[in-house]
Amino acid sequence: MLEKKRIGLRDVRLLKPESIIWDAAVQGFDARRQRSSAVSYVVYYRTVAGRQRWHTIGRHGAPWTPETAREEATRILGAVANGSDPAAEKKAKRKAVTISDLCDLYLADAEAGRLLTRRKTAKKLTTLITDRSRIVSHIKPLLGRMAVAAVTREDIECFMHAVAEGRTAKKIKTDKRGGLANVRGGRGTASRTVGLLGGIFSFAVRHRMRADNPVRGVIRYADGQRVRRLSDDEYKILGTALEQAEAQHVWPPAVAAARFLVVTGWRRGEVLGLRWDQLDLARRTARLGDTKTGLSIRPLSRAACNILRGLGQAGELVFSATRGDGAMMGFPKIWAKIINFAQLSSEITPHVLRHSFASLAADMGFSKPTIAALIGHKSHTMTSRYLHAADVVLLSAADDVAERCVHLMSGEGGNVLQLRRGKIIPAA
Repeated sequence: MLEKKRIGLRDVRLLKPESIIWDAAVQGFDARRQRSSAVSYVVYYRTVAGRQRWHTIGRHGAPWTPETAREEATRILGAVANGSDPAAEKKAKRKAVTISDLCDLYLADAEAGRLLTRRKTAKKLTTLITDRSRIVSHIKPLLGRMAVAAVTREDIECFMHAVAEGRTAKKIKTDKRGGLANVRGGRGTASRTVGLLGGIFSFAVRHRMRADNPVRGVIRYADGQRVRRLSDDEYKILGTALEQAEAQHVWPPAVAAARFLVVTGWRRGEVLGLRWDQLDLARRTARLGDTKTGLSIRPLSRAACNILRGLGQAGELVFSATRGDGAMMGFPKIWAKIINFAQLSSEITPHVLRHSFASLAADMGFSKPTIAALIGHKSHTMTSRYLHAADVVLLSAADDVAERCVHLMSGEGGNVLQLRRGKIIPAA
């Protein structure tokens, strides 16, 4: 029969390798040493179902001493008497699905097309690339090791503040030779990443990994709306820069794409991904099947058609790349060169051109549904009816706004124009 005694510090220090001391005060509590010098405190018990368990409390040393470990053993045995099984719970916790595992499952389903957006379509490749970047750069480093079931709303709020304060900002190597990606934090990144987390936890709820979504109720930072638009002088400077780019033989399709962005207000991705089979120049119509808002039918102004007719139809894409048949990946650098020619602020992006086009249309008195149809904004009001019953109206509006852009770039803009009875006249 094993000798029992109340375990003390001296007993722990004198414990020999591969030996055990059983405690006389708490039944089932012991201190044991394996071949190393480490001593562990363990409690033995039987579950209500009669199963034998050995539950390791922890290693000797702060916070575990004979006294604190004995108190913990007493607490555990009390929980067992009430039907609990701490050893099984600890094992289940170790095997619990982590946020990192959940993100991998989410991406696998998304990439397989099993996750549908609000438009009932699979996520686009560009969206998947962005999602993966946010997961790898922000979510996994800060939350990856946490169990899915353990995450609280407070954890999400702490995560959001950490990303906003730049705790995940770093430079990482890319697949390209010598390539570096500059991962930034900030409030906008934090808000959008928390939005992605909301979708990931909704996925977890659907798969019964937890009962609720901890992102609900989290107040995110306001996602700052970009209100920058070109002034009349900036339009003129940009027009001069585009002429300079053409004179210096900057890649012609890129310069044409820049001009097309100015006179249409389209999204950059829509322009660079535009295919010839999406165009009907005779009817001055473009049919875009995969935009941010789904199928979109756009009127083409005469200015836009002139730009398109000036391009050689060498491949499937309208604005061809310098090499290969893919999209023009080097456009951002070429745009930066054009902006440098103009000595304009780097904050003038293709999106600023889009906002400027819409703002000009508003200045000229066009209605919101008309502007939405021109630039492909989602609209649940008149857009669909305009597309079927008032194509002439939209074509006329597209011509008017595009002509205004061209005049401004040529320096002939004058004062802001007003719309009167369908005709545009200079303001007095």
